[in-house]
Amino acid sequence: MRDLVILECSECKRRNYSTDKNKRKQTGRVEYQKYCRWCNKRTAHKETR
Repeated sequence: MRDLVILECSECKRRNYSTDKNKRKQTGRVEYQKYCRWCNKRTAHKETR
C-alpha cells in the first residue's frame, strides 16, 4: 500500500528527492521542508504526479 512519490522544489521546480508514502494515511499530496542544492536553502518540496 506504499506508493513511490517524487518531490519537486517549489521555487526552482527541480525534482530532487524520491520517497514513499502510505496511501491509506495520507490521501492528499505531501509537502516537506527539504534542502535544495540548486537554491542553496531549505524550501518546500511538493509531491508530483
